[in-house]
Amino acid sequence: MKLHRVLAEGCVAVLESVLEQGQVLDRVLETVFHANPRWGKRDRSFVAETVFEATRWKRALEFVADGSGLPALCAVQWRRMGFELPGWWAWRGATVTEMSQRELELHTQPRAIRESVPEWLDELGSAELGPRWDAELAALNQRAPIVLRVNTLLNSRDEAAKWLAGEGIESQPLPDISTALQITRGRIGKPLLSTGRIEIQDSGSQRITPVLDLEPGMRVIDACAGAGGKTLHAAALMENRGEVIALDVNGRKLQELSRRAGRAGVSIVRTQVWEPETLRDLSGWADRVLIDAPCSGLGTLRRQPDLKWRLTAPSLEKTRRLQRRLLDHYPEMLRLGGRFVYATCSILPSENEGQIALLRERDPRWQVEESLTVSPSEDGSDGLFASRLSSKK
Repeated sequence: MKLHRVLAEGCVAVLESVLEQGQVLDRVLETVFHANPRWGKRDRSFVAETVFEATRWKRALEFVADGSGLPALCAVQWRRMGFELPGWWAWRGATVTEMSQRELELHTQPRAIRESVPEWLDELGSAELGPRWDAELAALNQRAPIVLRVNTLLNSRDEAAKWLAGEGIESQPLPDISTALQITRGRIGKPLLSTGRIEIQDSGSQRITPVLDLEPGMRVIDACAGAGGKTLHAAALMENRGEVIALDVNGRKLQELSRRAGRAGVSIVRTQVWEPETLRDLSGWADRVLIDAPCSGLGTLRRQPDLKWRLTAPSLEKTRRLQRRLLDHYPEMLRLGGRFVYATCSILPSENEGQIALLRERDPRWQVEESLTVSPSEDGSDGLFASRLSSKK
């Protein structure tokens, strides 16, 4: 297979924005694709695969290339994809022959290079997870499948699967999650999503909202709602009966949530931007509160490999402090007898069960009713954690 110069240069431009400027990979790709409308489906697929895999395997590729420049990084990745390197592509580092030899030597390198993570993160993961860290790292370096959550307000899983089949999309149900369909062939585009019958949502994420133990008619607060994947799941579990308040500091995300709710047939969700008085105004209001807390996001590295290059030890500690503040204050929105769920998309115990243990030391009235840990290596999904707590009477 042969490379096209304009696409090759586009790959380097994306990687420069992501790896050297710290921009978010998905957003950069979206911008580049919008700026190049003449690129076809295969062109976009080539660029996306190149930049995602080069970002995922950055340190391993640098070892094979015997250099750290982006042209060298791309050269190794393209060879892995089966492309011939043209004479017009210049890089500093190993020759093509030397690359082949260094690929064979890669398994002898330290784990941080083999699995392509920063040294500090490799040390932290090993310290927190012990022998499990090897398996989790390997799983997080795999590509994530496309998984859908079926909107049960509009169709059953069987109905959704038949509808998708009619659109040329093949899927299979996931046995342990009643709302999940994994795509095995075909592409889910905006026209299908606009029907509201399905949402793209990782299977692990679909296991979080049920931990709330919801019933129709409840009052629920999603305290860190974002664009509302779990908010809409909650509304479906409540059969669109009751009240759900979706809170977030980002008004644009809440606008997107409102649009998604409209197409999903959800009428019980009210969005609200966090204000200084929000906690006071909602004190004692809710039967359930979901604290889907800001976190390192390490459980989502399959889909967001650029996260590991932006994350730092100081930023992680800042996030842990924020998590503690949320746990100290957000349960104030519960009525007497209410329950809250603390959730993250991290695999680090210090962000998960460690935070729950610290909360119970600070405030012994809280007791754990149920906890869920989702492991990428064991469950084949994103890594997540959720714990439901209630107050001792």
